[in-house]
Amino acid sequence: MHIAQQSPEAALAALGSSARGLSAAEAARRLIEFGANQVTAAPRDPLWLVLLREFSHFFALILWLAAALAFVAAYFDPGQGMFELGLAIVGVILVNGAFSFWQSYRAEQALSALRQLLPQQVEVRRDALTLTVPAAALVPGDLVLLGEGAKVPADCRVVEASGVRVDMATLTGESRPKAREAAPDAEADPLAARNLLLAGTLLVSGSCTALVFATGMHTEFGHIAHLTQTAGEVESPLQREIRRVSRIVALLALGLGVAFFAIGHFVGLPFWANFMFAIGIIVANVPEGLLPTVTLSLALATQRMAKRHALVRHLPAVETLGCATVILTDKTGTLTQNRMTVRELFFAGRHHLAAKRWPRGADLHLRAVARFCHNLKFPGDQPSGDPMEIALWQFGGPIPEPGPRVGEIPFDAERRRMSVISRHEEGGQYLWCKGAPESVLPLCTSWLEGHLAHPFDAAAQDLFRRAQDDMADRGLRVLACAWRAFPEGEAAQEAGLQLCGLIGLEDPPRPDVHGAVQRCHGAGLRVIMVTGDHPHTALAIARELDLIRTPQPVVLTGDLVRRMSPASLQLALAAPEILFARVSAEQKMLIVQACQAKGEIVAVTGDGVNDAPALKCADIGIAMGLSGTDVAREAADIVLLDDHFATIVNAIEEGRAVFENIRKFLTYILTSNIPEIVPYLAFVLLRIPLPLTVIQILAVDLGTDMLPALALGAEVPHAGVMSRPPRPRGERLLSWPLLARAYLFLGPLEALGAMAAFFFVLQGAGWHYGETLAPSAPVYLQATTACLVAIVLAQMVNVFVCRHPQLAVWRFPLFGNRLLLGGLAAELGLLLVIVYTPLGNALFGTAPLAAAVWCYALPFALLLGVMEEARKALIRRWL
Repeated sequence: MHIAQQSPEAALAALGSSARGLSAAEAARRLIEFGANQVTAAPRDPLWLVLLREFSHFFALILWLAAALAFVAAYFDPGQGMFELGLAIVGVILVNGAFSFWQSYRAEQALSALRQLLPQQVEVRRDALTLTVPAAALVPGDLVLLGEGAKVPADCRVVEASGVRVDMATLTGESRPKAREAAPDAEADPLAARNLLLAGTLLVSGSCTALVFATGMHTEFGHIAHLTQTAGEVESPLQREIRRVSRIVALLALGLGVAFFAIGHFVGLPFWANFMFAIGIIVANVPEGLLPTVTLSLALATQRMAKRHALVRHLPAVETLGCATVILTDKTGTLTQNRMTVRELFFAGRHHLAAKRWPRGADLHLRAVARFCHNLKFPGDQPSGDPMEIALWQFGGPIPEPGPRVGEIPFDAERRRMSVISRHEEGGQYLWCKGAPESVLPLCTSWLEGHLAHPFDAAAQDLFRRAQDDMADRGLRVLACAWRAFPEGEAAQEAGLQLCGLIGLEDPPRPDVHGAVQRCHGAGLRVIMVTGDHPHTALAIARELDLIRTPQPVVLTGDLVRRMSPASLQLALAAPEILFARVSAEQKMLIVQACQAKGEIVAVTGDGVNDAPALKCADIGIAMGLSGTDVAREAADIVLLDDHFATIVNAIEEGRAVFENIRKFLTYILTSNIPEIVPYLAFVLLRIPLPLTVIQILAVDLGTDMLPALALGAEVPHAGVMSRPPRPRGERLLSWPLLARAYLFLGPLEALGAMAAFFFVLQGAGWHYGETLAPSAPVYLQATTACLVAIVLAQMVNVFVCRHPQLAVWRFPLFGNRLLLGGLAAELGLLLVIVYTPLGNALFGTAPLAAAVWCYALPFALLLGVMEEARKALIRRWL
């Protein structure tokens, strides 16, 4: 028999306890047997292994290979800049690894938050004495004493109770406090049993003595902690795409290296010269700047999102949010304000909106019951206690006190009502009663219309019951308010009452949510409510917010979800409109997994402990920053600093821009690979001096290209980004059209300008074909510098045409991206340092150029811009 179904005496006996509590010796023995009452950590990888992974993912391995090849080349052919290149690549790997390492602490931070949510000290009865002990020292069989405002330290069975109401929102997501009592309950579900208190919940009113029956990881709270610990990290779409790009780049670089090694062998190059040539081809094709550019671009996006009140804890989550197709949203605290307010009244035979002004005299008795029938405390003259009673007290308004409070008939789960007795200053007493209509209406003999009393006959009963059903169907929590006056000296009885009216309360929607939901619909996003609240309440809120717009949506409760197979749940999600209610933490996680099995990219919002497992296993977890629990915040990828659902839509807009921006700078940095490869091909096939050295390739990839590439990553979302559906799941970051544009169109145009500038300098110095130039010869240094300058100038034009693959460059305002202008200025400044300073000349093997060389190279850069804009115009016209 479950402990909830036992009597208090039987429960005490079953756990070897009594009304005196455990003895100190027995408590110490059980602490050794059952362990401390705290959340324990699941086995985790050691930090050294986590650190090692940051330097051993696929793209990092490619960079390690490139660095190793550079060091090998430096050993056999020193003085060619290969050693410096190897050091630069290693630096890139180390910086990125260190930048990502902090993410390894997320699970430990979530555990810390779980521990902080539980109380640190608790009153316990042992050896018939009341002691204060650490919550971690509680054991099964302990008797704990809990009062209003206390956090429940372990799973407990109530043995004595007075007016206890508990806020279960952190575990169930339900905003309404639940009554708890000591009587046995046939319900064995710990979340529903009326005599159980669960760890992590909060007593909002009353006091009780409770018997601890589960501690630590054996509690419902511990079960959720375990789900959070064991929910695997989900690889983001961006991470998958970067892995794919890495493989393509690796295969391309290695393939070209092998192919040109074969070509070199065929044309008769010596083995070591041919090997150095192949290494140069491989290194030139590995975009060393890709990883830092992606990382820094995501970091810039997180800064923009922070300005829009979305804090990103996990960098790839920025882009993931942009391709989300489904948002599974909690109700309480996310769509609603997580506070009770009076929404509607029924008195004098008619419905009234609480916000509407009406003659106050007509509802005086109704407001008096709301104002005086409560168990609130007033520290600092502010009400504290049950949120529902605070809402009623505020609704009642400033009514003069009828006299001192002299008694109370407390609320309990069986009676479902409470009464307060006041003594009138002029003699006589008043009884104020509120509770569930089913409990209060049978006690009434009349109903009030203003100050006029009418018999509470069958017609009146039918009128009020229809009003109650109407309000309940719209998701309101309905309370009946009644009162009676009786002579002093007479016993207070809840009988012969006058019915003042009905009050409908709700947890109101946040004011900006409706507009945000409309934007989601316009962006092709499906929004599904998943809540622990009652189906009627959830459906009413969903209709009010336009989440549900059809007359017959599918409404599934957690019990139905539990009984469904994964395939059945997946098929149910195909319904045009669906809503989940009375859902537990584990069931919410099953819904997330079912959506993912359908190919959806799932964003999950939540604020309670119960949301943490789903937040962690979703593609993107979004927690509330103000009202959310620490547990939810630590399990999430993104935290909303203002708790506004509308902020999610703003973040999605930024996320969609990130994918497009990465494509822009990917096109930009891949374009320069071609003018870096062509000089090597010409060197081998045409038997000319090498037009571009490896260290100069480094100057482009990790120097001049970096800031403009970052500026492309900082482009703001363009108009219309939220008026189209999410990108298809199969759409690739590195697509064949992108590769063709970079490698077959823009790249060859840059290579043409680079080789032309190289030969322009050689021709001007009188060089003739077949002549060998020493690496330190002034004319050779100037010629390679001209090649480098031509590439950088072309990239400065390329950055503008890469702002959009189809729209003309003049469609984007010049000052719309100030980082772009700053990046270009820095690029030009760095180029001038490389060309005209002794330090730049020494490091990069360059020499100062005459103005004529710049004038010769510039038209080729402008040609690239003209040709690309012509291509865009043709696409806009014919496609």
